[in-house]
Amino acid sequence: MIAVPKKQAWQEHYAEGRGFRPVGEVERALLAEHVPVPDGGGRALDVGCGTGELAITLAGMGYAVDAVDFAEEALERARTEYAGVAGVRWQCLDIEQDPLLAELPDRDGETAGFDLVVLRLSIAFVRNRTATLRLLSDRLRAGGTVVVITPLVENTPAERRNIALDEEELALLAEGFQEAARFDAEGLAVLVLRAPDGEVAVVERGRPEPQAVLGVSVVVTDAQGRVLLGRKRAGMWELPAGGVEFGETAVAAAVRELAEETGLKARKTDAFVITVLHDDRLDVRRIAPVVRVTAWEGELALPEPEKFLRWEWFPLHTLARLGRLFAPSAQALNAVWPGVLPGLPTIHSYP
Repeated sequence: MIAVPKKQAWQEHYAEGRGFRPVGEVERALLAEHVPVPDGGGRALDVGCGTGELAITLAGMGYAVDAVDFAEEALERARTEYAGVAGVRWQCLDIEQDPLLAELPDRDGETAGFDLVVLRLSIAFVRNRTATLRLLSDRLRAGGTVVVITPLVENTPAERRNIALDEEELALLAEGFQEAARFDAEGLAVLVLRAPDGEVAVVERGRPEPQAVLGVSVVVTDAQGRVLLGRKRAGMWELPAGGVEFGETAVAAAVRELAEETGLKARKTDAFVITVLHDDRLDVRRIAPVVRVTAWEGELALPEPEKFLRWEWFPLHTLARLGRLFAPSAQALNAVWPGVLPGLPTIHSYP
């Protein structure tokens, strides 16, 4: 998992006069070709704008631009350097923490939204990438586009690969959109993403060992009420979960699995069985206690990278558009928040 840089580190980065790779001519040409300003004008959001070069580029194309960054030092440099440029509104905002709707009201009083959202050289530093893209795509107007510009691991020296994404991560970014195109800009990958997918696909992982399996599903939320899900290397999202070992209670199994899979520590007194779910998968009976963890401590980590790509915190309203979600996890989420995933098959539940 890529560590999230601290705001202070970014403040120091910009205070020392540093920046990032300048916007290249190929990038400018790709933007002009694939995301021209709509007739009548358009509104763009530049996420992680830094010192503002891309925001100015978008303004030069004719967009009204909201340029956001959580480093005030970068914004001060941008405001100073581009003081005479109209059409750009500079905002200090943490895209993963601050409420975007409240911080960025529409300019004209109409329905808030953007025709274009661009994340240039910033997506690698976003911990909750999939969740963030879902939230940003919620702010697109009809026909709007998300553009992600990022270095590739294969083109990046080993000591700097924290700034880049690999092919698996690039494919995951595009998963939530019906239309995805990829271009090269002098070694940078440019993803043009349109038509956010409005459905969640509940998937299975094959046949369990017979005759019955007993495993817990752990539902844990953060201070903002977001639920924790992991991206399995098998290609789906899943709650922290696992089998109940011999002589172990469901609560004990939940606390153990949470620590083993995510690094988060919880006490058994803060874990509660909400219900026990029972369904049949092929010829195997599947029994799944749903354990709600109400308090935890520690830092989110990736102790089992061979199983998981990463962990993310998801707002509840994004779950119905998540993509591939392991079926027992989907049922567990619906048990805790009835209706959050409508249309699931009926299974037995024992509160």
